[in-house]
Amino acid sequence: MIKIKEISTKKELKQFVTFPFSLYKNNPYWVPPIIKDEIESFNKNTNPVFKQAHAQFFLAYKESKIVGRVCAIINNYEVEKQGVKKMRFGWLDMIDDLEVTKALLATVNEIGNKHKLEYIEGPIGFNNLDKTGVLIEGFDHIGTMITWYNHPYYKIHLEKLGYKKEKEYLENKFKFKSVDAVYYNRVSNIIKKRFELKALDFTKTKEIMPFVDEMFTVFSKTYSKLSTYVPISDAQITFFKKKYISFINPEYIKFVVDKNKKLVAFAIVMPSFSEALQKGGGKLFPFGIFHLLDARKNAKDVTFYLIGVDPSYQNKGVTAILFDQFTKTFSEKGIVNCIRTPELEENEAINKIWKNFNPITHKRRRTYRKNIQ
Repeated sequence: MIKIKEISTKKELKQFVTFPFSLYKNNPYWVPPIIKDEIESFNKNTNPVFKQAHAQFFLAYKESKIVGRVCAIINNYEVEKQGVKKMRFGWLDMIDDLEVTKALLATVNEIGNKHKLEYIEGPIGFNNLDKTGVLIEGFDHIGTMITWYNHPYYKIHLEKLGYKKEKEYLENKFKFKSVDAVYYNRVSNIIKKRFELKALDFTKTKEIMPFVDEMFTVFSKTYSKLSTYVPISDAQITFFKKKYISFINPEYIKFVVDKNKKLVAFAIVMPSFSEALQKGGGKLFPFGIFHLLDARKNAKDVTFYLIGVDPSYQNKGVTAILFDQFTKTFSEKGIVNCIRTPELEENEAINKIWKNFNPITHKRRRTYRKNIQ
C-alpha cells in the first residue's frame, strides 16, 4: 500500500531533498544539488518566493520506505492577478511504479480542487528562475545545476495517467570554435557606433551589484510576452543576488549600456559545475567547495543562463556586442562547449539569436497538463 505524507519537520525536509540521491545512485548523468542550499531554498521563513507562492511538500512511502516525492505549488500572483487557474507541481521523483506517481499527483489534484483551480501543470518551479520540465530526450547527456534530470519512465507515467503536452523546451549546445570571432567583433563595433552603446566587462562581483536590479527590469521586459512568464518580486531579486550572483565568475557577466549608462542588454553565463557537484556528492564540506571553486575558474564548458535585450533594442544586432565580449573571454579561458539552458520551442526571438552558431539540440524537456477532476 502506498502512503502519501505531507512533510513538516526538518528531518523530513532533508529526506525530501536527498531522496533522488538513492534513486540516481551511480547514474553518470544526474547532477546532485547542494543539499544545504536546497533545504534553505525550501525554508518558508527565509525564501521570499513564499510571499508570492504557496507550497506543500509530500513524500510517498511503500512498506515504510520512501519511494517518491512531489511539491505542490500555487503561485498566487499567477492565479489572482493573471487569472491563470493553474496548480503547479515540481520536484517530482519516484521509483518506476505507476501507482506511486498516480498517488503523488492525485494529492496535487486534490489541493487544486480544494482551491478551485482548473488544471495542473508540471514539472515546474515557483517562477521563471526555477527548473522546468521533465526530460524526454537526451538521457545520455550530463545534466546541469539549473535543470532536473530524470529517468525515461517519468514521461511514460505522466502520459499513462492522462497528462498531455503543454510546453516543450529545447536544450542546445555548440562548439566555441565554431563561433566566428572576427565577424562578431566587426558587427559589434558597427552596432556600438550606430546606437552609441558601450559594453561593460567585470572582474569583481561588487562591480556588478549596482546593475542587478536594472538587469531584472530588462529581463522582465524581454520575457513578459511569453505565456510562461510570472513576475519576480523585489524581495526575490534580493534573494537571487545574495545566493547566486556572488557564485558566478564576474568575468562571465556582460552588460550593454546606452550613452546615458542605462542598461539595454545583458547575458549571464555560468561555468559548468556539473562534474564538480558530482564529485562533491551534494556537500560543500570538506572537499565540495574546492571542486566548485576550481570549476568556477577552470571549467572548459559554460552554460548560458540568462540573456535579455530591452524591446526597444531587439532586432538591432545588440546581441553581437555581448557575443563579441564573450568570444574574447572564452578564448582566454580555453572554453570548449557552450550549453544553452532550456528555451521554449515557440520562442522564435531566441532562436534567431542563436541561428548562426550551428547549435545541436541534445535534450528536450516538456511540461505536462491535465484538467483538475
